[in-house]
Amino acid sequence: MRVLLVEDDVRVASALAAALRRRGNSVITATTASEAVEAGPVDLMLLDLNLPDRDGLALCREIRRHNEDIAIIAVTARGDERDRVAGLRAGADDYVVKPFSMAELQARIEAVMRRAARAARIEAALEVGDLRLDLNARRVWLGDREVVLTRKEFALLMALARQAGTVVPRERLLMDVWQTTWGGGHTLDVHVAALRGKLDDAGLVETVRGVGYRLRSA
Repeated sequence: MRVLLVEDDVRVASALAAALRRRGNSVITATTASEAVEAGPVDLMLLDLNLPDRDGLALCREIRRHNEDIAIIAVTARGDERDRVAGLRAGADDYVVKPFSMAELQARIEAVMRRAARAARIEAALEVGDLRLDLNARRVWLGDREVVLTRKEFALLMALARQAGTVVPRERLLMDVWQTTWGGGHTLDVHVAALRGKLDDAGLVETVRGVGYRLRSA
């Protein structure tokens, strides 16, 4: 599992990262919110809410706005009920108060990832009109015809299909598919054009100028 550990205390981060690696995880560390945003795609974020450059709750809300799939556990010294409620409402899947044992954190990680795995199994397929996506096999059919897509094209189509009929902003697509909101506009347009060509239906993916793209729902 790929874990992003966001913790500004270097000693705490070093000890926790070592413990996570011993359990077979790949760990990326960040000491600021800015570093966390630039870290790239991960399965799990362990997020300290007291960061030097930005409040952790604001970072949690931003990450959740752009990525609904990542598991987030707030790991913080803020132990009041009001703080725990705020953390969960900001998008954290769980909340661990310092000091904690590694055994407790590991149990909470396992519980959060089990819930994420169940949710992924439930969403095994997406259907929008004649378009069908098998999310596990990463295969696409339009009617009886299978459409062969690249990894990025499939991720782009999946992001649009999950909100079919709704305009998906360019920034959201860039975050979902390329894990960044910086630049990449031309790359997005090129992939949309390629997707339209392979679907053989230029109107299926609609452009909403100045905003983003929409997958036609009917």
